[in-house]
Amino acid sequence: MIEVIGRKCIGCTACRRACIYDAITMQEHIAVIDLDKCTLCGACVPACPVDAIVMQKPRASTIDTEDYQGIWIFVEHKDGVIAPVTLELLGKGRALAGQIKEKLSAILLGSEILGLADELIAFGADQVIAIDDPRLRQFQDEIYAKALTYLAKKLRPSIILAGATVIGRSFIPRVAIHLNTGLTADCTALDIDPATGYLIQTRPAFGGNIMARIITPYHRPQMATVRHKVMNPLKRDDARSGVIIREQMDFDSELQMSNWLGFVKEETGLVNISEANIIVSGGRGLKEGKNFALLEELALALGAAIGASRAAVDAGWVPYSHQVGQTGKTVKPGIYIAVGISGAIQHLAGMSSADYIIAINSDPDAPIFKVADLGIVGDLFEIVPALIKRVGRAFPSIEPE
Repeated sequence: MIEVIGRKCIGCTACRRACIYDAITMQEHIAVIDLDKCTLCGACVPACPVDAIVMQKPRASTIDTEDYQGIWIFVEHKDGVIAPVTLELLGKGRALAGQIKEKLSAILLGSEILGLADELIAFGADQVIAIDDPRLRQFQDEIYAKALTYLAKKLRPSIILAGATVIGRSFIPRVAIHLNTGLTADCTALDIDPATGYLIQTRPAFGGNIMARIITPYHRPQMATVRHKVMNPLKRDDARSGVIIREQMDFDSELQMSNWLGFVKEETGLVNISEANIIVSGGRGLKEGKNFALLEELALALGAAIGASRAAVDAGWVPYSHQVGQTGKTVKPGIYIAVGISGAIQHLAGMSSADYIIAINSDPDAPIFKVADLGIVGDLFEIVPALIKRVGRAFPSIEPE
């Protein structure tokens, strides 16, 4: 809660200058705070020279954080295959569990899924907590949220992590609301504060211009979704042993607001950018959508996936599933070829961890060249066809992955 004490305010506008959210206006020489815009960042409080702005800090939670133990990783899977982001989170969770000396659990929801338990243990889990029920056969955010909430209320984990995927983004916020706790979305790094034991959740903020470090000191569990390809899985170790815990939940009393109709797979012959080792990505410099055919030809020659900047996706040239960047997918290929992409910071946030970056752009001052290992300044409509011919001669029999 924040308020302005009118009798103290001298109308100096210092608070308005300190507010980066434009939430403060002056009315009759008195500061007025727009609570719809205010984020309670508190920057205006020390800026006021006469202490006319008062902010009450939230009261500490009455929960005993010592009652919450263990790190949970939500297991995303489909057709008997565990999603790579889950294995990445198990690798990171293993390190975090070692820091706080607690157990790492994989939370497995679905139907006829217990066969995945041994694989989860091999990739780092100490135990697998599973609800195996026909009602969980197909993912529905409503039912999955209730199942995970039920487990969390019963077993009280200290930390819950999930992938920042379509599935994670759709139902993990529901769980956080049911548990009355916070959630940091799209994290790119996780750590443990050695002084407090809190989970430090790092994510891009302000359009990727800063990296915010977020903690949850007053509520449990501490929850975060994490981007794919920003963490590394452990090597599989089938010699590891662990415990499988089967839980049951009564779904009969649960009312459903939606029904499962079916799954429609995107019809495309292109390689999935999330898993590709080589990505050829295009941006506004291609001028129009039909010119992506040029990149598709190069991608076919290299066995690569097609990526795109937000500008290309917003223009309708390429489906959203190919968007790389802060509002798209984070990728970590061996080679990333950026064609006609200027290199806005939002795009760089999604591809700068690639092992080797090649940039093709006509503007020698384009920001993309600052992160590129190899930069080519010139007309992409001359360079890309030349590359296609060169690759075709070097690898005449190469097939896409």
